[in-house]
Amino acid sequence: MDALILSCSTGGGHNAAAKAMQAELKRRGHNATLLDPFSIYGRRLDQKVGGFYVAVAQKTPHLFGAAYQAANVVRRIPGPSPVYIANMHGAGYLQRYLERHRFDVILTTHLYPGEMLTRLRRKGFPLPPTVFVATDYTCIPFTENIECDRYVISHPTLRGEFAGRGLPADRLAPLGIPVDRAFAPRPDLDRAALARELGLDPNRQYYLLSGGSMGAGHMRRALNELVGWFNDRADQAVIVLCGNNKSLFNALQKQYDGVPQVVLMRATDRMADYLHLSRAFLTKPGGLSSTEAAVARVPLVHLAPIPGCETANRKLFARWGLSVATDGRPGETVRALQQLENPAVRARMQAAWQRFAPNAVGRIADLAQRLAEEKA
Repeated sequence: MDALILSCSTGGGHNAAAKAMQAELKRRGHNATLLDPFSIYGRRLDQKVGGFYVAVAQKTPHLFGAAYQAANVVRRIPGPSPVYIANMHGAGYLQRYLERHRFDVILTTHLYPGEMLTRLRRKGFPLPPTVFVATDYTCIPFTENIECDRYVISHPTLRGEFAGRGLPADRLAPLGIPVDRAFAPRPDLDRAALARELGLDPNRQYYLLSGGSMGAGHMRRALNELVGWFNDRADQAVIVLCGNNKSLFNALQKQYDGVPQVVLMRATDRMADYLHLSRAFLTKPGGLSSTEAAVARVPLVHLAPIPGCETANRKLFARWGLSVATDGRPGETVRALQQLENPAVRARMQAAWQRFAPNAVGRIADLAQRLAEEKA
């Protein structure tokens, strides 16, 4: 089987989900091509589109939130969405690519390529089976405008929300958000050995602090509170992943240079290992990173969300008992970690983890194979 997986670099979650599916399909012996359709344009448009999105989310999250709320209003207006209109031109580039390359199934983890595929379908361009994979715990604006053969949603309880937005109920597949198999639980993990392998002190307990690929979520405030808490806990430390936020990394490096309990990193391709090593994971409520923590069975603290779909993610995870949410008040980070030490909170979280079977990526691969075989 030849599969095409489309994504877009407006945040790392979409790409991480796409890469997880690519790895799973390749593991099964299939050919799987990962493509950002904006890269077909040339002139580094894929980087420009992703860079603009990330810059707005990092520097002016309130504007991002306002735009998200405006999109929720606009989606009620009949007719083509602004996103669909904006991506009509890109559909032509994608069509020319598909004319040169044959695929048995196409999956997309992002709205923009989904709109391009919809444009091609409406034009009558012959497409193989298409699958949209949602990477958040809500139906984001304009998802309802995408026309695909299947819509993979993050959880069965969200069927009503997606169907209520007009998506065909018989095409909804509540298979979960795909994460790499490396995040599956490791009950027999030798943490000391893994710490040594990663160049860390095997005698310390580590917390993992991340703001996703953007380095967002009030990380600096959270780190300041953690370091103060560590004054009475010499055996504990924090690993800080700054993602592509260079200014944050440089500022923290200057502030915490020589502090042994702070391990600063820009990014890593061993996220699963650092997560499994950690006593708890503190991060903004991105759909992908939150799912990784739940699948890995690692206690989760949600920092401030980028307003929009992350707000919905945080509410749902807190309601299910899958995370402890902070609200930005002074000392809230430490209070959240102290809550995790409460046996009742831990017990509820452990029970809630059962909502997340670790093999969503396998179930999505099964779906892709089945659709391709039915079309053949």
